[in-house]
Amino acid sequence: MKILCCGEALIDMIPEATTSGEAGYVPFSGGSVFNTAVALGRLGVDVGMLAGISNDLFGEQLAAALSDSHVHTSCLIRSDRPTTLAFVRLRDGHATYTFYDENSAGRMIAPEDLPDLPDDVQCLYFGGISLINPPAADTLLALAEREAAHRTIMLDPNIRPGFVDDEAGYRARLSRMIAVADVVKVSDDDLEWLFPDDARPEAIEGPDVVILTRGSDGAAIRRADGAEITVEAPTANVVDTVGAGDTFNAGFLSEADALGLLTKGAFADASPDALRQCLDHAAKVAAVTVSRAGANPPWRHEL
Repeated sequence: MKILCCGEALIDMIPEATTSGEAGYVPFSGGSVFNTAVALGRLGVDVGMLAGISNDLFGEQLAAALSDSHVHTSCLIRSDRPTTLAFVRLRDGHATYTFYDENSAGRMIAPEDLPDLPDDVQCLYFGGISLINPPAADTLLALAEREAAHRTIMLDPNIRPGFVDDEAGYRARLSRMIAVADVVKVSDDDLEWLFPDDARPEAIEGPDVVILTRGSDGAAIRRADGAEITVEAPTANVVDTVGAGDTFNAGFLSEADALGLLTKGAFADASPDALRQCLDHAAKVAAVTVSRAGANPPWRHEL
């Protein structure tokens, strides 16, 4: 596999009307890193996932969903701990979350649980709530620091402030992740949380490429040399934004794969045209996801 997505796989409990007229919750496979893995698989990329997955009924659902979207599951870490649940509230098409994650299969992975990585993995992708709480957060940080010398690292923190108990520890962990990352993608909201006094892409120092997404205002890339590339957001009939950023990341990485940019150091030498092509593709893929309910990334033939 070329890309290994490392992080959370969980169940999104999505509100839907029941036959009685009262609201109920339907379990959908999700998680920020899980969504990116699924989107990459559907786009035809050779991708796998590294995550703590329960042996319970929800864990079986998650593993099956990965396989159904052509994601390799050989790096999953299985246990009898429960699956993380994220109850979703939708208001005006925007999602907020309440997480139930104590002692979960994903939360409790330790360094000794990590499998040996296949030699053909060129890129490790990290992000989401898996970087917030130890021990899993520290395990994933250790993995990134161990592999950064010879594999490309992409990070999307996808920050959920309401889920952060130890803000100082989380900020320190993200700083170390950024220090070893080749590509960092942040939203406007992420940037404002990370750098409340200086919410600019240039505040993120170290990566070869920093991507800033601005919702309907499009996206931009800032290279380490200060050059900036921008693209407009495609017109889309927005149903909701669940999984939009995750799918954007998959679109970016899939085009980077097609252009041969996944090898270590390739982003440092990438041309503006190549980076713009990656951004354009990312925006195009994300536009499909926001046009339908839930995190439902497109297949390659739908683009």
